[in-house]
Amino acid sequence: MSRAGTDRPGGSTRLTRAGRFGLTELRLAMAAPRPAAGLTSEWRLVGGLRTHTRRGADPGTGTPPVVLVHGLAVSHRYLTPLAVALATTHPVYMPDLPGFGLTEHPHGAYDVRGHADHLAAWLAAYGLPPVCLLGHSFGAEVAASVAANHPGAVRALVLAGPTSDPAGRSRRTQVGRWLVDTLREAPLQAPILARDVWNARPWRVFATLSYSVRNAIEADLVRITTPTLVLTGDRDPVVPARWRDQAARLVSDAHRVVVPGAAHNVVTTAPTAVATAIRHTLALAPALTDR
Repeated sequence: MSRAGTDRPGGSTRLTRAGRFGLTELRLAMAAPRPAAGLTSEWRLVGGLRTHTRRGADPGTGTPPVVLVHGLAVSHRYLTPLAVALATTHPVYMPDLPGFGLTEHPHGAYDVRGHADHLAAWLAAYGLPPVCLLGHSFGAEVAASVAANHPGAVRALVLAGPTSDPAGRSRRTQVGRWLVDTLREAPLQAPILARDVWNARPWRVFATLSYSVRNAIEADLVRITTPTLVLTGDRDPVVPARWRDQAARLVSDAHRVVVPGAAHNVVTTAPTAVATAIRHTLALAPALTDR
């Protein structure tokens, strides 16, 4: 693999090793709706639902906004370290998807397209210029759907640990891989998961998992024309290397980044490396768009 700063569309980059997730990061992640580290909470009515967004202040740099979309069972909370790492150079937004985090619960659970439609409506409600859209895990499925169906809203796309691998597209396999991943993650992430599952309710998590394993993300990937980064940790059991590479090949303009030492929650435990990769992708985006 090539070194950071020398990657190109279709190539791969290996970044510096993952960092840590300690008590300071945990307290910050659990702070909402209280202001903390420059992050604040607000609610807007989107699609009839009172939707919570955790956001940073605009740094006044004129750079594109970055929108972070959480994965299955969780919320904005575990994305907080990445938001802090990005907030010095970009406006950062972390919306909670319907039924998760501090967003209102809809009747029933949304499938991937339902979440994507809500996220597209959220983007319209905020009136943002084309954004850098990062989706992690299940959130990558949602982000891919938005990029495929609303390309004008997305300047650059980041698929971080995208699910789900076609070779493991069952609830049993995904849960098994997730259990392996828990042994590789920073232990202090556990309180965040417990809080998020309680907020969402276990039945919603299970229903959303069922939708996830029935979602053929490949159908969206082949329609994406936005400059795209596929990013994983090299110890991620949920997203095997073969699937990471396949996902990158399916997108017309994609490159890959692998973070050494990181497991599935690379956005939580390696925020500096991920933020660097996002900035590099955005720097490449205009040139890629003009090709």
